[in-house]
Amino acid sequence: MSDIARRDAPAPSSEPSLGELVRQERGRLAAFIRRRVADPLDAEDVLQDVFAAFIDANRRLMPIEHVTAWLYRAARNRIVDLFRKKTPERFDDHAPHDDDGEAQSIDDLLPSPDDGPEALALRQALIDALETALDELPPEQRDVFLWHELEGRTFAEMAATTGVSLNTLLARKRYAVRRLRTRLQDFIDDHDDQELP
Repeated sequence: MSDIARRDAPAPSSEPSLGELVRQERGRLAAFIRRRVADPLDAEDVLQDVFAAFIDANRRLMPIEHVTAWLYRAARNRIVDLFRKKTPERFDDHAPHDDDGEAQSIDDLLPSPDDGPEALALRQALIDALETALDELPPEQRDVFLWHELEGRTFAEMAATTGVSLNTLLARKRYAVRRLRTRLQDFIDDHDDQELP
């Protein structure tokens, strides 16, 4: 090969390609995100958002001097954004409301014991179903649900008391509400022929 051809050929780059950088950082960054985001689907979304932003920044030729630091900073920002969007779901957020717009209490939703023996039996069956559903929850989820819903404790108070991270407590509550809603829907479906308030 002539000297001219050698000078015109691109010099081999010592910097890794974009694909190599993504492969190189993916595992550690995914673990970093999973430690902070309990829901695996949310964690994967955050990871994908970070890499999409990284590829976009590269495409727009934005200078990134320290790629690893940039990726972790972007991940932290996406995690904060995720938790700003998510507010803790309360069980009574889905409860019927009275004429004044106030959420009805559990007692308001149960058949009145004064409405006769059938209503009393249905009331007891519903209370039993709720107790069973609560007992079926993993203890960590049950505790968070009861502390938040019945005792009115905040997640910050629970985190300070238990030493469990706020994100973990929020996830436990969300899973508890989902499980209880599914379990109680099963009860309602089984008792469709009886009148519930």
